[in-house]
Amino acid sequence: MATARSNGRLPKFQRVMVVSAHPDDPDFGAGGSIARLADSGAEVTYVIVTDGQQGGEDPTQKDSELVAIRKKEQRAAAKVLGVRRVEFLGYKDGHLSPDLKLRRDIVRQIRKYKPELVITHIPGRVLDAPMGGSHPDHLAVGEATMAAVYPDSRNPRAFRSLLKEGFQPHEVKEVWIPFWTLGDYLVDITPTLDRKIEALRKHKSQVAKPGREWDFEKFMRKRHRDVGKKGGYQYAESFKRITV
Repeated sequence: MATARSNGRLPKFQRVMVVSAHPDDPDFGAGGSIARLADSGAEVTYVIVTDGQQGGEDPTQKDSELVAIRKKEQRAAAKVLGVRRVEFLGYKDGHLSPDLKLRRDIVRQIRKYKPELVITHIPGRVLDAPMGGSHPDHLAVGEATMAAVYPDSRNPRAFRSLLKEGFQPHEVKEVWIPFWTLGDYLVDITPTLDRKIEALRKHKSQVAKPGREWDFEKFMRKRHRDVGKKGGYQYAESFKRITV
């Protein structure tokens, strides 16, 4: 499979939506590219499907406390990257399936904000990448979002109750799926990697867990340096780019 480069320039989009399972997922997966899209004038919306309540190491911490922390962290990270708004769907962390309810709720967001580009998770397990990328919630959101993009969001006969709510059909033009190091489309994030790392620092509850601290900055720089070598960039993010 040939790998395409962005050649330093991104396609022009007016509206972009990132549909992710948990707070911090969009920033880890595509933060550098999201910052570049926002800088180019795109209106970026995050849709965070779960409440993030399983993203902690202390079983005695109240769910409501961690949920509030993670919402605050996600809003702060989004601000660093230039994201216009963050929508939280509030599904229970760790309990997702790509069912019709989830598809309908994602369709509602697509019809509401009318993105030309949607960025979401891989809709299937990848065995030659770290297991964290194949979290069951990620798989569910990836599959539900792909179905929401096609055929649901463009089909006036799908989820007709949304028409009564005022949400008219909308056709998404492209889907980008962050794909570890195996994608076929590379985006140069050399100008925005520092902002991606700054955004990730906002997710303190996830990157500074007592007893499980990790040098995420070193990890991310190496990862994006390795991807960048494939396209002649200092740092890059890798996607599967799909024309709808």
